[in-house]
Amino acid sequence: MYIDSHCHINFPELAERMPAILAKMEENKVTHALCVSVDLPDFPQVLALAEQYPNIYASVGVHPDYEDTPEPSVEQLVQLAQHPRILAIGETGLDYYRLEGDLEWQRERFRVHIRASRETRKPLIIHTRSASADTLRIMEEEGAGTDKGGVAGVMHCFTESLEVAQAALAMGFYISFSGIVTFKSAKELQAVAREVPLERMLIETDSPYLAPVPFRGKMNEPGYVRHVAEYIATLKDVPLEQVARQTSDNFRTLFNVPA
Repeated sequence: MYIDSHCHINFPELAERMPAILAKMEENKVTHALCVSVDLPDFPQVLALAEQYPNIYASVGVHPDYEDTPEPSVEQLVQLAQHPRILAIGETGLDYYRLEGDLEWQRERFRVHIRASRETRKPLIIHTRSASADTLRIMEEEGAGTDKGGVAGVMHCFTESLEVAQAALAMGFYISFSGIVTFKSAKELQAVAREVPLERMLIETDSPYLAPVPFRGKMNEPGYVRHVAEYIATLKDVPLEQVARQTSDNFRTLFNVPA
C-alpha cells in the first residue's frame, strides 16, 4: 500500500476527473493522498476534497511562487489549520528560480508559515528551489524542526544536495522524492536517495506535474506514486513491500494519522 504525500488534485485538470483519479489510486494500491494548498483563494477547493473523500487529506498555505496573492497571517493560518482534515502548514518555503528582484516578501511569508506551524504543532511542507542556503537559515532562525522545539516537517519534491538533505534530517525533517528521481538525467538526486534513510523518506507525485517514468511528459496523478516507490526500491536494493510499508508508516507518523 502506498501514500501520495503531496499532490494538487484540486487543480482543474485533475479535479474534473476525480472518479477516474480515485479509481487509478485503488488500482495501484494508493490508499491516501495529501492535497496541498498553494494559495488562500483556492484553499476552499482543497478543503472540500478532503471533506468529501475520506482518503484525501489537506494542508493550508501559500506557495512561494505566488507573488500576486493575498498574504497569509499567522493568525489566519492557525485558524484554518484547526479543521481536523488539515494535516500540515504549507506548502511554503523559498523559490529563487523564477522570480527576481527583492524577494524579502517571500522570506517573510516563509517565516509566517513556520510560526504558524510552531503554534499549531502541525508539520511544515517545505518547497525550496535555488534557495537552499536561505531556506536552511530561516528554518534555523525561526525554530523549525524538532531540534529547536518546533515540529517536524518534510522537504517536498527534493532536488537539492546530500548536504542539504543531511541538514534537514538533523532538524527532524523527512525527505520526499517525486517522479524526478526516476528520470535518467537525475543521477545526483538518485545518489542522494540512496543515502537518505528509508525511515525518514516519503514519496509523492506533485501531480499534475513531474510524472515518473514510464509516464514522463504526461499528466501526473496520485496513482502513479507506486512507480516512485518501485524506483526507490531498486535504488536502495530493498523489497518494494518494505518501501511501501515504511513510507506509509512515515507519513502517518509525521502527519499524526492513525493507521
